[in-house]
Amino acid sequence: MKKIIFIVFILLLLPLIFQTTPNQILKLKTFDYLIPEQKPSGYFSILNITEEDIAKEGGYPLTRQRLAEIHSQILSNGAMGVGWVLSFPQPDRFGGDQEFANILSGTPSIIAMFENDNGVYPKTTGTVILGEEIGGIDAKGSIPNIKLLQDSANEGIAVARTDIDNLVRRLPLLMKTPDGWIPSYGTEVLKVLAGADTYIIKTNVNGIEEIRVKGIPPVKVDSFGRKWISYVDTPQTNLSEMDVFGKFVFVGFTAKGIMPQIATPNGLLEPHKIQAALAESILIQNSPYIPDWALAAEILLFSLSVFFAALFINIFGITLGITFTSLLFVTTAVSGYYIVQNGVLIDVTWALISQFITASTAFYLRFREQYKLRQEIKKQFEHYLDPRQVKRLQKNPDLLNLGGEKRFATYLFTDVRGFTSMSESLEPEKVTYIMNKALTAQQSAVQKHGGMVDKYIGDAMMAIFNAPLDMVNHSKIAVDCALDIICNMELLTKELEQEGLPSVAIGIGINTGDAIIGNMGSDTRFDYTAIGDAVNTAARLESATKERKVDLLIGKATEQLCGYNLKRLEPIKVKGKEKELEIYTHE
Repeated sequence: MKKIIFIVFILLLLPLIFQTTPNQILKLKTFDYLIPEQKPSGYFSILNITEEDIAKEGGYPLTRQRLAEIHSQILSNGAMGVGWVLSFPQPDRFGGDQEFANILSGTPSIIAMFENDNGVYPKTTGTVILGEEIGGIDAKGSIPNIKLLQDSANEGIAVARTDIDNLVRRLPLLMKTPDGWIPSYGTEVLKVLAGADTYIIKTNVNGIEEIRVKGIPPVKVDSFGRKWISYVDTPQTNLSEMDVFGKFVFVGFTAKGIMPQIATPNGLLEPHKIQAALAESILIQNSPYIPDWALAAEILLFSLSVFFAALFINIFGITLGITFTSLLFVTTAVSGYYIVQNGVLIDVTWALISQFITASTAFYLRFREQYKLRQEIKKQFEHYLDPRQVKRLQKNPDLLNLGGEKRFATYLFTDVRGFTSMSESLEPEKVTYIMNKALTAQQSAVQKHGGMVDKYIGDAMMAIFNAPLDMVNHSKIAVDCALDIICNMELLTKELEQEGLPSVAIGIGINTGDAIIGNMGSDTRFDYTAIGDAVNTAARLESATKERKVDLLIGKATEQLCGYNLKRLEPIKVKGKEKELEIYTHE
């Protein structure tokens, strides 16, 4: 069982260590579900240029002169800054670039660059690195804006790299180029609003730990410098409403076919909405983040929870084991929920799945073990014990010490008289018939009194009282059983005589004492039996019944415990005993 559980543990651990695709997707989906919805900061507004707006403007594209008018109108309505999540790589064919540049340069304004795998990098921003310069994500290149607009506004790269399931959840705040660092669009917005000119990057041995902008609390990021995005419900407006007072405004097109829609956990969103969400997330205190020690924590949690799940089933058995494992499952789930709700993205889903698989495997193995044990108990005892006793042993195998134990019990031996001569004078079928009748008469008496028929040896039988189940007054019960056997054999004799068959007689020896009782034999073949001096003495007493011409001989220990007034006979000398044995028989 331990070997199988260990193999299951390793097989479940590997997907976690190597962060396989299904494991990562499961983790990300869990975070999507558990992360609480955050409230907007109140600093931002999204201005959508809609299908209706395009129709009113006479179609797309809008001239730079018209963009300048919109920019001026936004500011006139009380906005504190404007971010165009648009790029302008070609000059305006209507000659409006200068007018647009003039309005940009006089106000807090940001325009976008979009990533392109061309190796063309924009100018870098000021950065201070606290620690080794490690971690971060390399920029692939960008499509630059025209020089006039570059010089008139701040720029940020509107990157939207997806996770393994092609959804955008994490965005880098800064990206590396061969010359330095360039800011993401949403990050640059915060720097402009804070009036800062430098980013501070704090690193540790794993990579980037946090990124700071003067005037804004440090932002916790993963080792690549990525921020987990909280898709908050930022207020949205359009050209007709222009509800932007006191806000920094992210401007973009929502009219179909103009800007690409990007898949997120919150559905398809345009680039300006994603960059607004990034800016909002930076300002959210205790917003979700994946710490650089997350994988180590997940492996530790997995190892402990799987270990205890298997341990509980193995130690406490099926019922209590399932109870404790269920409590472990609930505790893990609640802890994982609480941790994520507090912004630390540590996944417990794989640990929960692994707990269930491990516990189920351990349950099956334990159930199979118990089933095999019950079947073995039934096989060993169904012919020797009362069926009710067999069920007790099957229900609670702990009542049976399968390894052998020292027990104080009473042992009863029987032997059918004249069996040898009967075998010589009768046909084998008739001998078998008589012998089966005789043994059945004895076995029924033993079961009636709750004893166990240990074995049949030809025409002889051995029975034990007080094993495998505890029995009060087992010495008295054994004597009662012997008297019933004698009575049963007398009835059998009358039955056989009516059938014209020879009569049968019985000799019984009873003794009480300590013996080793349990499974005896080799590794591959064994029987439940008893060995010890008290057992041998009972067998010797049965043999001596012939000499003393009685049907029952009882040892001294049994006589002292059974409570009967028995008839004392002359002591006998038996093989293997230096002293004579005190013996008794019934009146």
